[in-house]
Amino acid sequence: MYLNNKILKEDDKSVPNKNESEVIYHVFQRSFYDSNGDGHGDLKGLELKLDYLNELGVSSILILPLYDSPFYHNYFANNFRKIDPTYGGLEDFKSLVNAIHEREMKIYLDMEIHYVAEDNHWFKDSFQNPNSIYSNHILYNGPNNCDPESIIFDLTSLKSYNGIEKKVASLNLKNPVIRDFIFEEFKFWIDPFNDGSLRSGVDGFRIDHMMDDLDWKGTTKGLLANFWKPLFSKLKTINPNVKFMGEQADWESFGVEYFVESDVDFMFAFPLKFAIESWNKDKIVQVIESMERMTPEQKFQIIFIENHDTNRFATDVNNNEHKLRIGAVLNLLLKGIPAIYYGQELGMEGAGGFSAFGLTDGNDIPRREAFPWQSVVDSRGTALWYKDTGPWWDQTILADHNGISVEEQKHDPKSLYHFYKNIIGIRNKYESFYKGGISIFENNNDQILSFLRFWKEQTFIIHLNLSSETNEISNLTESQKIKNGQIIFSYPTAVLNSNNILLLEPFGIQIIQLS
Repeated sequence: MYLNNKILKEDDKSVPNKNESEVIYHVFQRSFYDSNGDGHGDLKGLELKLDYLNELGVSSILILPLYDSPFYHNYFANNFRKIDPTYGGLEDFKSLVNAIHEREMKIYLDMEIHYVAEDNHWFKDSFQNPNSIYSNHILYNGPNNCDPESIIFDLTSLKSYNGIEKKVASLNLKNPVIRDFIFEEFKFWIDPFNDGSLRSGVDGFRIDHMMDDLDWKGTTKGLLANFWKPLFSKLKTINPNVKFMGEQADWESFGVEYFVESDVDFMFAFPLKFAIESWNKDKIVQVIESMERMTPEQKFQIIFIENHDTNRFATDVNNNEHKLRIGAVLNLLLKGIPAIYYGQELGMEGAGGFSAFGLTDGNDIPRREAFPWQSVVDSRGTALWYKDTGPWWDQTILADHNGISVEEQKHDPKSLYHFYKNIIGIRNKYESFYKGGISIFENNNDQILSFLRFWKEQTFIIHLNLSSETNEISNLTESQKIKNGQIIFSYPTAVLNSNNILLLEPFGIQIIQLS
């Protein structure tokens, strides 16, 4: 085996088994599949499409919050326990979870518990009413409960895409009653039957906007060690296998302090996402090596290139079909747990915008558009819940017969969908990609990124040409000649000439099994 081009001794080959065997599908359920014709994606619709996810090869599903909220994305709750009726009810949730578990898949639920909207019972009763029994549930400034503490970015209200504006406020996370309540809410989703059987319970949670000092205001500090860690520990007494993924508020962070202070299981690899977007080999290498060095044993980085808060990767690369494939390989074959955002496998586009319309949650709708099942946009099951509501619809990127749909791509073996399916298949087949270590292979070309994935006697080398020009590597050793290894994947083509020089076409990809 080679590590930075040096042969490893037999006793150096052991790699801690983190078992990063999951492939997460991150789905915004409102936009995924509409089962009842009301325009909104729902829980039953997600259940009906589990076969699609199975066929793609993913093993876990991450959904956005379910609770009742005045906002379409369901953050900022009216009621943490009540499921948004457009998604269905508790029986629909239980049916979905059971169906997921029958397929030996996992489900993660996004939870945001820092804030509430004005129709929340605590807010309604305590606002301008200092005698309310809920006065200490909400953070208030000054006398008479007239000035609720703002949320992130000092917002005191939010306007929804449908023109409705609602006040928002921060919960008092220092209040023991609130802490107990939050524990009960998480517990409910772990054990909905409250009988210890964990039937229909989720396998873990994404913690939205996780931070140590809430909104960097200095009013609620020490949350990692004093709030989140005790909560996680207590919940794991109910289900020792439940997992927690933290979305760090600072996207430039590797999340080291979250791992150490809160004992969170997963963090999102934001620095890697930004490095990939740079198309700069040195930046990507630096982040890969830093991330590997800084992530504690038995903790995990979630590798992603897009999510519900960021531009679609296809938009960022101007829908360049070759860059889309490079992105897929980095997303799926680097060390960590990959997360694919719904529609990423089709090349869905979208970016935030429409600032002229002010601060409204509609500005992010282009990042969360309806999943295109059919070649014609307005077809049965397509979740066009935002149709005719504003510029996000008037300027929608969805279009008939544009090649970005399941119907069109499933029938095209050269489509991005099949590319993703193939790469996921490779990842799921070989232990090196979900149990093994990673090392950068130091080649002599600053446009070709080469890395090794290895586990026990199994070693792979992956070469990626990050440029639009044909590039070559000439410092290959005898062990890395194609004739001594098995090419398991190549795109578009790669050639090893008689002088032992590897030629990669523009944005070329090659995966070789060396042992």
